[in-house]
Amino acid sequence: MQPLPFRPHDPATPAYRRGWVDEAVAAIEADQCRTADTHLIRLFVPALSGIDLYLKDESTHPTGSLKHRLARSLFLYALCNGHIREGTPVVEASSGSTAVSEAYFAEMIGVPFYAVMPRTTSAEKIAAIKHYGGNCHLIDDGRALYAEAATLAARLGGHYMDQFTFAERATDWRGNNNIAESIFAQLKGERRPLPDWIVMGAGTGGTSATIGRYLRYRQYPTRLCVADVENSAFFDCFRSQDRSHVCERPSLIEGVGRPRCEPSFVPGVVDRMMKIPDAATIAAMNVLSRRLRRAVGGSTGTNFLALCRLASEMLKANTTGSLVTLICDSGERYRQTYYEPAWLAARGLDPAPFEAALASFLDTGQPLALTVEDVVNPQSA
Repeated sequence: MQPLPFRPHDPATPAYRRGWVDEAVAAIEADQCRTADTHLIRLFVPALSGIDLYLKDESTHPTGSLKHRLARSLFLYALCNGHIREGTPVVEASSGSTAVSEAYFAEMIGVPFYAVMPRTTSAEKIAAIKHYGGNCHLIDDGRALYAEAATLAARLGGHYMDQFTFAERATDWRGNNNIAESIFAQLKGERRPLPDWIVMGAGTGGTSATIGRYLRYRQYPTRLCVADVENSAFFDCFRSQDRSHVCERPSLIEGVGRPRCEPSFVPGVVDRMMKIPDAATIAAMNVLSRRLRRAVGGSTGTNFLALCRLASEMLKANTTGSLVTLICDSGERYRQTYYEPAWLAARGLDPAPFEAALASFLDTGQPLALTVEDVVNPQSA
């Protein structure tokens, strides 16, 4: 991708020029105008009669994931707040997908980009960041991600984007074609246009905050379920209503799960949380990929497993309705990890029993034989 032809910088003028910022914002807005909305896929499951399942396919963004929306919002937020100026290096702490999308926008407006990531990040994501001209700064200890990113930004004289703090405030949750508004606009022609639940994983917490706030703003009856993973602090923080919980081990499921309760996570707008075992996440990823006839990523498996548990509850209660979740990214980024049997075996993950239980549920509509940690927000009634 070639950066747009901004006016050349004159060294004799101040580094900050309003004209350059205007052009940078215009370039990012033009990208949004060129990008069609992502598809809302109806997943037909005959055994779940009366329950409609929908998948918002965020993998079709130009950078291939849900994080494209976040990166666009973060860049606009930083530009309009004066944090990014002409030539400002941009630094992000990211396990991959956000960095891919931010590298895309950094290249678009012609600023350097540096991603601070765990060394375990998939090779496919590292290659995608480099494809857009980004630099990858790999570290061994994921717990040092935030401090290392802030230190690197200071050393470069750049801006630390800090998605984990600014995700929830950079996105316009009232509308402006955010993901929640998009979902409800696409459901208008369906037989059950107001879903019972929307299921969302938590990485920064920004998307769940946007959806939860939008539901309340529009006074919809839809509830929000956030699916968490192993080795993540979000679920324990939500269950105890104590944000001080931390997790010493990093999440195996890229894009979701964090060692601390991130500032962008807003528990008050979440109605329910489930904690999905990693092996069950991989199983759900495999089952859904076969039904879609294309590969999805690990975090999509987390979402889908929680969605199926909600559908099982509705069947047991003999209720009808609709459920929505996201396809966060493509499985092509995880061929050497989640789709590699040797990688799974080395980490003691056996998805087979979970696959059998989930496939049986989808084929027969019999109760889903899978127990996970589950907690309801007592303040959401």
